[in-house]
Amino acid sequence: MPKRVQNPFKKPAAWTDSATLLVDVATGRKPADLVVRNGRWVNVHSGEIIPGTDIAVVAGRFAYCGPDASHAIGTGTKVVDAGGRYLVPGLCDAHMHVESGMVTVTEFCRAVIPHGTTSMFIDPHEIANVLGLEGVRLMHDEALAMPINVHVQMPSCVPSAPGLENAGAALTVADVEEAMTWENIIGLGEVMNFPGVAANDPVMAGEIAATVKAGKTIGGHYASPDLGLPFHGYVAGGPEDDHEGTRAEDAIARVRQGMKAMLRLGSAWYDVASQIKAVTEQGIDPRNFILCTDDSHSGTLVNDGHMDRVVRHAIAQGLKPVTAIQMATINTAQHFRLEREIGSIAPGRLGDFLVVSDLAQLSIDAVYARGVRLARDGKLEVDIPVYDYPARAKNTVKLGKKLKAADFDIAAPHGANEVRVRVIGVIENQAPTRALEADLGVEDGIVAMDRRNDVCQIALVERHRGTGGVINGFVSGFGYMQNCAMASTVAHDSHHIIVVGTNKEDMALAANRLGQVGGGVVLFSKGKELALVEMPIAGLMSDERAETVASKAEKLVEAMRAMGCSLNNAYMQHSLLALVVIPELRISDVGIIDVTTFRKVDLFV
Repeated sequence: MPKRVQNPFKKPAAWTDSATLLVDVATGRKPADLVVRNGRWVNVHSGEIIPGTDIAVVAGRFAYCGPDASHAIGTGTKVVDAGGRYLVPGLCDAHMHVESGMVTVTEFCRAVIPHGTTSMFIDPHEIANVLGLEGVRLMHDEALAMPINVHVQMPSCVPSAPGLENAGAALTVADVEEAMTWENIIGLGEVMNFPGVAANDPVMAGEIAATVKAGKTIGGHYASPDLGLPFHGYVAGGPEDDHEGTRAEDAIARVRQGMKAMLRLGSAWYDVASQIKAVTEQGIDPRNFILCTDDSHSGTLVNDGHMDRVVRHAIAQGLKPVTAIQMATINTAQHFRLEREIGSIAPGRLGDFLVVSDLAQLSIDAVYARGVRLARDGKLEVDIPVYDYPARAKNTVKLGKKLKAADFDIAAPHGANEVRVRVIGVIENQAPTRALEADLGVEDGIVAMDRRNDVCQIALVERHRGTGGVINGFVSGFGYMQNCAMASTVAHDSHHIIVVGTNKEDMALAANRLGQVGGGVVLFSKGKELALVEMPIAGLMSDERAETVASKAEKLVEAMRAMGCSLNNAYMQHSLLALVVIPELRISDVGIIDVTTFRKVDLFV
């Protein structure tokens, strides 16, 4: 394991260890470290906005919240005048993957703190698919060194669908049992093998049992529109939340079964508007609804925001501001059994709060965590030391050979002049795909693409063991009009290399380039490299600053547009084309996978 970085942001003592000090400050016997006066208290417990409120913080925790904190002011107390602005609890992201930001935990925190995020619940199953338990430990330890609360969920499904894909590593029930003893593990990450849970798969049942025994939360992932017996079996198996719903009826079904409905707004997943109608139009109690991002890339974080963006979006769908804030604070805290630690401005809780000038727009003027101001006017004010990943985490792309254009040829059945093939259909702003079919011509025994009808090639290149294996197929929805190819080592969840292209020479160049740089995402056209985002850490994360990565990612987006791709956040769509736990059709190192039946199917119909 790597050497632990000295943590300048040590977490405050437990409430039980600081209770006497909190009482002394609340009653005026001792001074506070910080007093914020004349604020409008957004009270997520009562659903009120209470004007004329003072708050007092000592040793990183709230000690007093009330009409007058003058009794808590001493000679060393820092006093801040809120000037009638709103005091909002620090925002919580209930489910997300740091790796999707293309950056490390440190850089992710640097990017999101100015946007008001003070607590995150991360599932590092991306790095787990490459480096196994050691990868989880690396991110767990990095999370502990942050100035905000970064809780880690132990990945549950590595690989996500055994038998349908082969990852770079595998996690066992014993691994989950061990991780449950680590200080920063908050629960079990999204249980993606929903057929396994419904079928009483012993590995899934064992991991869930280990989590229950540890008294921690079980994350869910039911990626199917079927709300019949498989859904009921899944809920009975133990998962406590789900973020894969896309319809109002999905959210309602989950809440009625005692689950938390997590509504996500990521870089490419827009699932809040459709599901929030369960609250705004059908009157379902909002207490069991939680907001999250799931996947946000660096460009979104730097340019558009994080949980503040999600809250603003929820308010725009008709939610009252306080209700939307509850879904991003106290509801999350209660779900993870942390209500006494985070999620509200109330005595004993960590001093995480925002100073906001416009509540509906969530205009954040200042961000405090553990009683310390970390950001003001959108700018980070603290330095977070770099966390160094070991060399063994950076040499993970093993191609086994230099790829050539011929590796992407798809031979037609003997004598065929035309073939009908299965095609992966991309759905804009959603994670599911469609199972399409297309009639394609044959040239010299090789199946041809159909650019005019937006059918180009997709390939999955094995990169963990250097087998040189390539699985080829077809995809539609990117709209590429030029000769080009994009390749990425971010290929949820097993993270081989996904290459999508209209030109096989460019496909080979793109895949080989990622082998040279140790991973990332690259776009070639007519033999020329148009954009590259290097991600040498497990082929998933950059070791550069978030702003630098965002700039490179924006160049990638611009290059994709120049090639004819108008999809919103097409890179995110690209990276999920191998995710064999979300319907309908995917590609893996095993072959073309029908995720409605969980079986390998032939490319040719």
